[in-house]
Amino acid sequence: MSAPATGLIRVLDGGAALTPRMRRLRFEGEVLAAFPADCEGAHIKLLFPLQDGESPALPTIGAGGPQWPRDRPRPWSRTYTVAAIDPARRWLDVDFVLHGDDGPASRWAARATPGRVLGLIGPGGPPLYRPDAGRFLLIGDPSSLPLLRAVMRKLPETAAGDVLIELPDPGERQPLPPRPQMRVRWLQRADLLDAVRALAPPEGTVSLTLAGENGQVVAIRRYLREHWGLPKAMMYAVPYWKERLDEDGYHDERHRIMDGFEAEAA
Repeated sequence: MSAPATGLIRVLDGGAALTPRMRRLRFEGEVLAAFPADCEGAHIKLLFPLQDGESPALPTIGAGGPQWPRDRPRPWSRTYTVAAIDPARRWLDVDFVLHGDDGPASRWAARATPGRVLGLIGPGGPPLYRPDAGRFLLIGDPSSLPLLRAVMRKLPETAAGDVLIELPDPGERQPLPPRPQMRVRWLQRADLLDAVRALAPPEGTVSLTLAGENGQVVAIRRYLREHWGLPKAMMYAVPYWKERLDEDGYHDERHRIMDGFEAEAA
């Protein structure tokens, strides 16, 4: 993927309620012309202004990462997923989990109206899956549904495997792209790891796409490494969030975990 772009984006319409706790917003902005057309599922950073009605400060992107202007306060930064995009028409869809006013992103998304401005950095992230695999295992929760949908859309109609998704309640279920040979199961959170353990290791190569809460991701990844012998080259395993911590509080720990994944032997 090319170097990340940065710029301002604006809410294009009033949004759509996908579920009681999930809202989709469509944005427009010239920066989106620099995005690849196939980047659905990739990471982006959204920059939220500290004060309503302001435009957030934007960094410049260099070899050492983002460099922030010294004369403006640094905005809140949160990681999201490209749900859908059309770079030629310069629009982007992002799905927001709504969890009240206890975080700047949820608070902003619940009140967003056309014309509201955010900053954007992206896209980025590792490959979402291995297209050369014989079977596919997709695991996540509401925070990773845009990722799982994107991977399913990219897979061929003949793709075979399992999709395991935990939900806080049945009302959060969303439609997924039809893949007749992918077995989809919606689970309570307490049942997710047991459902993984109950899977019979398939013959041949397996591509894993795994994202969601930190503890679940670490435990599931460890199980598949130890009991399936799944090599890290066949894994996209990314903890998106951690119970009782916001992204600022979880930032350093998340990077330590990802660095540990990378440091493992193949």
